[in-house]
Parts: sequence; C-alpha cells; structure tokens
Amino acid sequence: MTRLTAILRKDLLDLRLNPWVILPAAIGGTIALVLPLVIAVIVPQVSGESLSESGELEMAVDIMRAQAGGAALDPETAIQAWVFQQFLMFLILIPVLGATSMAAHSVVGEKQARTLEPLLATPITTFELLAGKALAALLPALALTAIYFSIDLVLVAIFARPGVLGALLGPRSLILVFVIGPLAALAALQVAICVSSRVEDDRTAQGIGSFVALPVAMVFVAPLVGLQSVTHLILGGLVAALVIANVLLMRLSIAVFDRESILTRWK
Repeated sequence: MTRLTAILRKDLLDLRLNPWVILPAAIGGTIALVLPLVIAVIVPQVSGESLSESGELEMAVDIMRAQAGGAALDPETAIQAWVFQQFLMFLILIPVLGATSMAAHSVVGEKQARTLEPLLATPITTFELLAGKALAALLPALALTAIYFSIDLVLVAIFARPGVLGALLGPRSLILVFVIGPLAALAALQVAICVSSRVEDDRTAQGIGSFVALPVAMVFVAPLVGLQSVTHLILGGLVAALVIANVLLMRLSIAVFDRESILTRWK
C-alpha cells in the first residue's frame, strides 16, 4: 500500500503540473450541461410549442411514468425529465475522456521524460504500478463527474419543471453516473495504459481507450432514435459486462506491461 500510495501521489502531482490533460473531459461536461437545457427548456420557450404538443415524444412519457415515482408526472414534465435523463450519458464520457487522457499521458509522458525506467527498476510490482496509475487517473475524473452532476442538478432545479429533479435523483440516473460511469472509465484507462506501454504518442493511446465509450454510449443513443428504452435489465447487463471486462483488462494490462521489454526497447 505504501508503494501504491507513492505512485498515486506522484501522478497526482504530475496532473497538477499538466492540467491540460483533463481538457477533453471538461468539454464533455460542458456539452452534458448545455444540450439538455437547450432542448428541453430553451427551444420550447423560443418556439412557443411545448415538448408535449409535438406529439413525437409520447414514448418518453410512458418510459418516465413506468419508473419509480414517475406515475404522477404530467406529459411535459415527463418529457423534460426524459431528455435530461438521456443526456446523462455524456456524464459517462466525462470520466472516460478524463481517465484516458490522464492515463495515456502518465505512461507516455514518463517515457518521454525518462522517469519511468528508474521506477521500473525498483521492487514495485507491476500490479502496484498499474493500480497506482489507474487510481491517479480515475479519481480526478470521478471528482469532475460529481462536480458536473451537481451543477446539472442545480440547473434543473432552477430552470426545469417541478418533478424533473426528483427523476434525476432516481436509482436509474444514479447507477448511470456513479456505477456505469466509473466502470467504463476504468476499462478505458486500462486500455489506454496497455496501448501506452507500446506506443510513442499519448494521443494514440487516448484515442483507442476512448473507443470503450462507444458501446456504452450506443445503449443510451438508441432511445433517442426510438430503437429501445434503457431498462433496468439493460443497465444490469451493462454493469455485469463492464465488471467482467475490467477484470480481464487488468490481467491483460499486467501481461502486456512487460517491464523488462520496456526497459530494453524504449529509446
């Protein structure tokens, strides 16, 4: 634990010196705040036509009323709640983008600075090294997610209809942001670390790691185009799949991160 904590502290200090690596996550968080507010609140006010009058979002009313505590929602409130809830998927992208940026920069940046080779020559185990780097990338990203989620709740409380805030504090939304988000981020950063151990450019590792977000995002994009609703069964299956994926990726990361090969092959 002492060695792992030392790695964690060192990487968090590096993040303070290079705060630009969290910029993709900040952009994703801003999008997650602005888009639902524009669609659910600003556009209806500017156009003079409420969301329930369009007749194209009746599915959203049924979905929200089927959730716990949603039976009493009027159509307009239910549709607003559905829009804000669906765009919570962008809050998943915050930890994914943030974690991959930081993890890729952590490994490749240390290689370029010639500080990783002395670290690999110490008695620290590969698991301790990777776990420390994973936590150093994951914890700031999750903190950013919590901040953006809190801002989102404040905006909903101020601008949305009464009842929307309660829907965003339901089990489905909390699982999405605080369970699926961290699991997806952990999977993405492990992919980024694997790739970073073999490439010279942190942008390559970041790009490949971000692909982990695609299957997660597709689950939540589907309801927007009317393909399906995101049921609790789908959420449970996604959580199970991400847990299994993370276990396998950790084993793969340890196998791929061949410290002897890295010491001899990295120039």
